[in-house]
Amino acid sequence: MTNPTHRDLPRALVIRTAGTNCDAELVRAFSMAGATPRSIHLDALCDDPAILRPFDLIGFPGGFSYGDDIASGRIKAMHARKHLLPELKAAVGRGVPIIGICNGFQVLVQLGLLPGDSDSDDASIALCQNEHGRFIDDWAVMEVSQSSNCVWTQELRGFTDPEACRFPYAHAEGRLVLRDNYEIDPGLVPLRYQSNINGSHDRIAGVCDPTGLVFGLMPHPERMLDWNRHPFATRLAPQSKSGLTPGLSIFTSAVNAVRSARTSAVSS
Repeated sequence: MTNPTHRDLPRALVIRTAGTNCDAELVRAFSMAGATPRSIHLDALCDDPAILRPFDLIGFPGGFSYGDDIASGRIKAMHARKHLLPELKAAVGRGVPIIGICNGFQVLVQLGLLPGDSDSDDASIALCQNEHGRFIDDWAVMEVSQSSNCVWTQELRGFTDPEACRFPYAHAEGRLVLRDNYEIDPGLVPLRYQSNINGSHDRIAGVCDPTGLVFGLMPHPERMLDWNRHPFATRLAPQSKSGLTPGLSIFTSAVNAVRSARTSAVSS
């Protein structure tokens, strides 16, 4: 069996813009997971949305896009909605996994790509100011759904030591709320906080769409790609940190899903 060439690797697009500050980490995450990443400015994509078409994965990084003017992620979401939404929907239609982290999650929600289970134009969910009205910055233990079809969290299910499955978070508007009379399908919630850090409904930390391809989360898995980043790395049992970190497993899960889809397409 021959090793895949650079050209054969899945291609990952990271959409950066003014104020994003986690795009380099997201590029590294895709690269470590076995993809060929490319970071492209939102303005270039708005000028030519067809640039998205060759990519196998898409990432919206965290940060403070456009200084979080008006509201977190609002301006980036407005630009993307005006210029990129048809191409992003087409990408989902052809099986492209899309992830939005922190500010990127806020963008995906305002684009209407998450939770993606309503025919109404009214937003089903929103990310609002934290319950205590202040910016928070720490690490949280994650609870992973064993039943969600989210392609990004399939490999995350294997972490049996809850202490090992910690992600850093840093946000001021991360409290997830639901529209009145809206009940979110539990299958669209692949990730919860073990302890509610910001007042989110039902401790929700991340949401996917019904296809399982589009995933948004407030914690930062791209900041937890190496075990020496874990705040309690020296206390963890050796077997708990013998493989990939929980953060990296999110990206390998999506990259492997793309590879599996390619294989199935070829064999059929």
